[in-house]
Parts: sequence; structure tokens; C-alpha cells
Amino acid sequence: MSKSELIVGLDIGTTKICAVVGEPSENGGMDIVGIGTSPSTGLRKGVVVNIEQTVQSIKRALEEAELMAGCEIRSVYAGIAGSHIKGFNSHGVIAVKGGEVSPRDIERALDAAKAVAIPLDREVIHILPQEYIVDDQRGIADPMGMAGVRLEVKVHIVTGAVTSAQNIVRSCHKSGLDVSDIVLESLASAKAVLTEEEREIGVALIDLGGGTCDIAIFANDSIKHTGVLALGGQNLTNDIAFGLRTPMAAAEKIKIKHGAAIAEMVRPDEYIEVPSVGGREPRRLSRQVLAEICEPRMEEILTLLDQELVRSGLKNMIGAGVVLTGGTALIQGCQELGEQVFNLPTRIGYPRNVGGLKDMVNSPKFATAMGLLRFGEGRHGAEIPYPKRRECIQFDPVAHEKVVFRNFLTSGRSARCSL
Repeated sequence: MSKSELIVGLDIGTTKICAVVGEPSENGGMDIVGIGTSPSTGLRKGVVVNIEQTVQSIKRALEEAELMAGCEIRSVYAGIAGSHIKGFNSHGVIAVKGGEVSPRDIERALDAAKAVAIPLDREVIHILPQEYIVDDQRGIADPMGMAGVRLEVKVHIVTGAVTSAQNIVRSCHKSGLDVSDIVLESLASAKAVLTEEEREIGVALIDLGGGTCDIAIFANDSIKHTGVLALGGQNLTNDIAFGLRTPMAAAEKIKIKHGAAIAEMVRPDEYIEVPSVGGREPRRLSRQVLAEICEPRMEEILTLLDQELVRSGLKNMIGAGVVLTGGTALIQGCQELGEQVFNLPTRIGYPRNVGGLKDMVNSPKFATAMGLLRFGEGRHGAEIPYPKRRECIQFDPVAHEKVVFRNFLTSGRSARCSL
């Protein structure tokens, strides 16, 4: 595969922006040829609040990735998250024309399933088929060519605020990028870290990000529930900065290097150096003090996530347990605390089937970016009968011009690097 067919994933997160350039390999894996990261300063809880700062962060990450990959990045698959994301299940039924299910029949069934009332300030991000039913035969993954007179489809619909999606697209455009697709970050992370067996048995994927925690529940190899908790690693950093009376930048470094989710796991003879504010001398504190700050916040976040699993009504279907990923999952003791709170088998999810610059992305904090590459790989050359969304044309009073926001979820274009 030539460099002109490289795929680019852009993870626009609350604490970092990451661009990863990958090339699908012949064995079904993904070879990484370039990666760039930059601190994110223009987002809050997964939502863009300052476009110019976001654009600068995107450009810095792109420059680093372009230099490493030796190409110019023109288009990307971008992730979206935030508390504005809502997911719900729907159901569509049609009569099959001609006695055999055709691509047009599948598209009509999906159209029927999405014919639900959605507020004007929200738009559909994903329509994810869960199962098809032909006549009375259930559990069909692909009904194409099957004989029948009645086709039903059960889908999971993910919606988001129109303005939030537009701001992500606008930030990418101002960075000189086309957006081939916008992807829910929890779905992207699931593609990167989950196994087929876990998706079949039933698993909850929880992406512990900086500003939000994203949930995706799978069973019978299909998505059943999505949700977002507006808490994340940044809340933990704030607690450390306040509790240890240290600057935010220092608190973030202390959290990454010395943080612990269970205080009992820390030896009493361990000490850390804590920078002070206002030019005062650094202090030497017991690491147990840090752990006693981290544990209540981590327990609160995981407890709220467990409550979301219970509210979904699907916790009893999670036979394979919980998979924690995202940068916050790297805190020592997170897996053990998760097993205590969820009362389910818990593991930390790392990107799977990765080649090339594997060592640079072999971390849960790169799960979303790697999943975006997987999503782009699946879209390349595929014609998926998703219903199209309308174009939204608005007048920009600053630029004095009309701005067109198109539906990037049905374009069918791959995110490519151009030489």
C-alpha cells in the first residue's frame, strides 16, 4: 500500500490533541508511520470553547505527525465526545420488495428506524445497526440477498449538539484539513482495544479521558448502549493541585508519575517532591498523602460509571466484564479499584494488532486515535447505506460569508496523506 493511502486519526481531547498516521497491513493489523501530540487548551469537558487555541494545538500535532510520516496530511477522521452526546435505541419495519432483501431495502429500513423526533439543535452522528430480523428469523447481522417479505432492524442512534459538531469541523477546516468522518470516541476506542470474544459475550468499554468518561456497552457483537460522564482525569488533577497546594502543571505531572487509586497499595516510606506556588521552596511529602487525595475522586468517578451501567439495564449482560482505557486508566491501582466498584472482571485496554512504531502508541491514552484509524480502514471503499443528513448553511458574522456544514458521516472518503 502506498503512502497516498495512509489513514489519519485525529483525537481532539480535553487535555491533549493527538494525530496518528497509519497504514493497514496485509495481516489485518495497522502499521503506525507517524504520530504527533500537543497539549489541548481550547476544550472543556470534550467540547470546543476556544477555536483559535484548538486550531493551534491541532496544527502543532499535525506538524509533528507529518514530519515523522514524511507526508502532508489533508483529511482526517476526527473524534467527538462531551456531555451533549446522547444515545437511544430505535426500531424500523418495512415490506421487502421482490421477495429478496436488497441494498435499497436495508436503506429503507434504516430510514424507518431513524424516523424519530429529534430536536432542531441536535443531529444524528451515528446510526448503528444492532440486528436485523427477516420475517421471524432474528439475530441476522447482514440480511443482504435473504428471502423474505418483512424486514426489521434494531438500531442504536447517537446524537450530539449541532454546534459542538460544527465547532470540531470548523477547527479542522481552519487547520487546513478536510473531515472525512466524525466518530464517537467511545466507539473508536472500542475498535482499538476490544476482542471479538468480549463483544460477543458482553463487555463495557469505559474510556477514562481528561474531561469526560465515555461508556459503550456491547453484547452479541453489537452496540447496546452509549453514555458520557462529564468527569475525568482533569478533576483529579484539580484535586491534587488544591490538596497539595501546587501549580496545575505540576499536579498533572505528579498525577501521571506518582498517582495511586488505592492508598493501601502505597508503601509508607515512599516520598515525592512537590513544587510550591509563589516561588516558595519545593516540599517533600509522603506519597500516601497523594494517594489519599486520588482514591476518593477515582472511587467517585467509577461509582458514577457503575450507576450508569445499572441504569442501562444491561449490567447483567456484561459477561466479559469491564475494559478501562484512556490516559486516566494508567493510574496505579485503577484496575483493582474498578474490580471492587463494578464487582466485575476488569482489565486495562491497550491498542491491539499494532505494527510499525508500536512502542510509541502502546498505551491506553492512544486508544481513541488508534480506533479512529480502524474506523477509517473499515470505511475505505465501503458503501454503507446510512441515511444522509442535510447540509446546514449558516452566516458567519465575523468572516461575512456563508459557512456550509456537510454530513461527513456518509461521504465514504478515506482520510489520506498526500505526498
